[in-house]
Amino acid sequence: MSGSDLATAQAAVLVKSAALPEGTPKIQGYDFNQEFDFGKLMDSYLTTGCQATSLARAIEEINKMIKCRNEEPQFEDGTDEYYPYPEGKKKRACTIFLGYTSNLVSSGLRDVIRYVVEHDMVDCIVTSAGGVEEDLIKCLAPSYLGDFNMSGAALRKEGLNRAGNVLIPNDNYCKFEDWLMPILDECMEQTRYWTPSKLIDRLGQKINDPSSICYWAHKNRIPIFCPALTDGSLGDMLYFHSVMKGPGLSVDIVEDVRHINTMAVKSLKSGVIILGGGVVKHHINNANLMRNGSDYTVFVNTGQEFDGSDSGARPDEAVSWGKVKTTSQAVKVFCDATLVFPLIVARTFREHVARRMNGVSKEKN
Repeated sequence: MSGSDLATAQAAVLVKSAALPEGTPKIQGYDFNQEFDFGKLMDSYLTTGCQATSLARAIEEINKMIKCRNEEPQFEDGTDEYYPYPEGKKKRACTIFLGYTSNLVSSGLRDVIRYVVEHDMVDCIVTSAGGVEEDLIKCLAPSYLGDFNMSGAALRKEGLNRAGNVLIPNDNYCKFEDWLMPILDECMEQTRYWTPSKLIDRLGQKINDPSSICYWAHKNRIPIFCPALTDGSLGDMLYFHSVMKGPGLSVDIVEDVRHINTMAVKSLKSGVIILGGGVVKHHINNANLMRNGSDYTVFVNTGQEFDGSDSGARPDEAVSWGKVKTTSQAVKVFCDATLVFPLIVARTFREHVARRMNGVSKEKN
């Protein structure tokens, strides 16, 4: 190599670095040589890089929305202190919208979500049909751990349904039908006309099981919106019921979209946590479009944006639509929610619940 060639190579390789802004964090992970501390481990994610840093930022964003929600709301003159729906439910300083897809309720993440709802830490839920029915069905019969590689043909012969590596016996749906049909009869006796959220609230009341998300949503008056209510076993049962007891229930999704949109519009501030994509993600974001975007935003999903899908879209795309505020420090964690949402809850909702309960205990003492 000639001297000039060497100089050219060195110039290409040894480019002088510009100075980084003062205070830029240095990459550093957790040192397991020290006495183990879960909190410090999670804090180290912020400087670990890759999706660990996204997870740490998501935790920060959710803690911001919880802190805002716990503040005393400041109402301007003439501002209603209550949400229009559910009637008589008092507004928080920040309305937290939680969305999740049905596969997460099929998984054990159902119990983590139930904890958040049980302790009244969110104000509005959006899920798919499976996110409702799988919660209720698990009160009647369990699901089981299988394997992603199990033969579909063999499982079909055994009457076992596979959702990923979760096995759901078909008998579970038979039990669900036996439980649900008399309730639909009762609903028909009251009125033909329901909305998805009102029907889900009734089912949460009827299941009367503290392991259920729907049960606690009913107890804490947290509406569960499900614009695709018929896309699952619930839809099958509504179909069977309409054939047997024609014309069956009439379920109005327009009234519900009015309720969720108005809830967003009337909120003082809004926080959004969406696990997964599809209609759940868009329904919450579109409601927040009505107020020119959410103030705090966290997405957790594995979707990619190369195909232009809303499911895979990063928060900045939602900013372009007005669904997320331009001032939001929105975060997307590219990850399966079953891996990270328990960690998120451990460092956000659980810590706030513990402080609240300790405060109550101290007051009693």
